[in-house]
Amino acid sequence: MQKIGEECGVFGIWSPVRQNLAYTAYYALFALQHRGQEAAGIAVNDDGVFHYHRDLGLVHEVFNKAELDKLGEGRIAVGHVRYSTSGISNRSNAQPVVVRHIKGSMALCHNGNLVNSYELRTQLENEGCIFHSTSDTEVISYLITRARLHTNSIEKAVDETINKIHGAFSLVIMSPSKLIAVRDPHGFRPLCYGKCPDGSIVFTSESCALDAVGAKMVRDLEPGEIMIADQNGVRSIKDHCGTAKPSLCVFEYIYFARPDSVIDGASVHEARLRAGAYLALEHPVQADVVIGVPDSGLDAALGYSKQSGIPYGIGLLKNKYIGRTFISPGQAAREDLVKIKLNPIAETIRGKRVVLIDDSIVRGTTSQRIVNLVREAGAKEVHFRVSAPPFLNPCYYGTDIDSRENLIACHHTIPEIAKMIGADSLGYLSVESARKIAKGVVEDAEPEFKGYCAACFDGRYPTEVPDNGKDRFEQKIPEEWMNKHTKDEGDTKKKS
Repeated sequence: MQKIGEECGVFGIWSPVRQNLAYTAYYALFALQHRGQEAAGIAVNDDGVFHYHRDLGLVHEVFNKAELDKLGEGRIAVGHVRYSTSGISNRSNAQPVVVRHIKGSMALCHNGNLVNSYELRTQLENEGCIFHSTSDTEVISYLITRARLHTNSIEKAVDETINKIHGAFSLVIMSPSKLIAVRDPHGFRPLCYGKCPDGSIVFTSESCALDAVGAKMVRDLEPGEIMIADQNGVRSIKDHCGTAKPSLCVFEYIYFARPDSVIDGASVHEARLRAGAYLALEHPVQADVVIGVPDSGLDAALGYSKQSGIPYGIGLLKNKYIGRTFISPGQAAREDLVKIKLNPIAETIRGKRVVLIDDSIVRGTTSQRIVNLVREAGAKEVHFRVSAPPFLNPCYYGTDIDSRENLIACHHTIPEIAKMIGADSLGYLSVESARKIAKGVVEDAEPEFKGYCAACFDGRYPTEVPDNGKDRFEQKIPEEWMNKHTKDEGDTKKKS
């Protein structure tokens, strides 16, 4: 747990004409790569025939020109990038999940985590369902499929399924003739829709993916909203809207989302600037330069600098060819991981009192190594500031904070943590300020404030949570067994 893991990214497009949508989905997934680097997949619907490819790896590792060409043309496509917060990381858990049944085929992409997946899975297994993965996404696919068999439309099946699943779920679903987007009633995870100049309709996790495919943002989906795109246009089902308190994950603004995205009407970049400004007000210090840890700490550092009047400097350079995950060949190599990812710019740091801004501290080991880098570059003092509150509780909604065991703030005081990471002082953003970072500076000009989930900081969960840990099914299945027995066979191209 060097860093908090992202969730997933979803994408879907409906086109009024048949075209090569695999490349469109590919560009969108590149824009969403920050949300998951373990697996990627695309499914294309060519008049009811589904062609799909999914595998472990980054988008450019999973897809090349030959694979994209194999997917062919169509009028609907969905795509997914995955980070496993529920389900072991192997090929069988890659998405989209593709299901074939008597009424047609369905491809499903999911961002989030169900809090009742264990109970639902147990019930389905007792009724004879056979699972091929450990992901809760397959649970959702079974429930929608079962509902579809006794309803006259896929959207009614989805509407019925929402009553049974609880937790975080932003979904894009492809049927033989429709593209459907769903956001859970709490709105834990972002989901928006836009339009392309040719009339294509796009649903995706973040607005940055709309920009990547030339689509113009229309709006975010409301919590609980179901949107359908087909030959009849775009329509909504709002039966579940307003049935729960809106609770967007506040960490989307702090870390998960790209700074050029707009989520629920608020700019991520502006939110991070505001987080830095609040930090400067809450934890002032006499210093010579403010630097940020790339990438998500940079905006907060700029906000701290503007508010405090301390000059901003570029003090750490990130290796652009290493993403948020990196394969280490062993523990010894992990010790040098920070030096591989980051390199200090000594001219900015040498002989100065440095305010160092990062987005979070999880276990503390990475923070310690970054502080050491800055000291080795000649800093006289290092004052560590964090643009998030301390992590004190597990997350059940799609973030890989699965227990308090690995959270340094659960076992040590702030002065103790400062000493452990080697900082002269340490300050965290308050929970109260974290809840305000997406609000506008001018009250009358701010976007609608829809409420946040900050349970990982304050323990106030918007839903009931599992009694026995995050995912009891995962506790029963050894990873070695799953890797051996749940490999997909020949799924590089399949037809309904």
